[in-house]
Amino acid sequence: MQVQLAGHAQRPDAESEDFATASPEALVLLDGSSSPAGMESGCRHGTAWYVRRLGVHLLARMTDRSDRDIAECLADAIAETAALHGGRCDLAHPNTPAAMVVAARKHGRSLEYLVLGDSLLVLEPSSGPPRVIGDNQEFSAGESLLRSVWQAELGTAERAALHLRYALAVRAVRNTGDGPWIAAASPKAAGHAETGFVRLDRLRALAALSDGASRYTERFALGDWPAALRLMAETGPGALIARVREAEEADPRCERWPRSKPHDDATALYARL
Repeated sequence: MQVQLAGHAQRPDAESEDFATASPEALVLLDGSSSPAGMESGCRHGTAWYVRRLGVHLLARMTDRSDRDIAECLADAIAETAALHGGRCDLAHPNTPAAMVVAARKHGRSLEYLVLGDSLLVLEPSSGPPRVIGDNQEFSAGESLLRSVWQAELGTAERAALHLRYALAVRAVRNTGDGPWIAAASPKAAGHAETGFVRLDRLRALAALSDGASRYTERFALGDWPAALRLMAETGPGALIARVREAEEADPRCERWPRSKPHDDATALYARL
């Protein structure tokens, strides 16, 4: 694989909670689960720390353990990262650091993939339309509450309170069997990822995008997926993120395109096969 990657933090003064890494035969993208300001996590390290260590462990397992399927590699990486926290972190806390995951690797004559959460993997076949995989852990019980967040005026106490209510509602049920699954402290979450194989000779390219980057198509409708793939092929994933940032700057109050926050960490990888 020939891999290009780009990432951009939501604010110049903030550390990105996305993480991406790749080798010639594998790639990993993680989108850390952000918390509202002031919400306790039980962890002294934080989300950025977590995604970097989980991402590196996952890439290592994917490249040196071809005998284990990709979900097992994620389970191993989650367990290894949990062990790094030490006894001062409460990994049973519902807001312990967590992340969405996209991963893919060459496996014989196939591409093996995994997606957990609302980040996306986009497969570009040699012929036919792209196939979009991901956003597979919806929280339908919280949809009305999320819409109420979007309808409240940006920057108000009402919106902050609603955002906190939504965040608490998600965290109360995730990784319990009653809500979405996400990579956190329990290896069991890996078993709920969407996984599969695609023959390499049927693929032209693939892309992995955090939800901040997938706003290009999913939120702002700046182009369809063929257009997004073409943009990344011609000018790189950084160009797609730049277009997202332009749209965000044009709608700073989240009025034209309702969303939880004006800007988000945005990361994208594009790989030619």
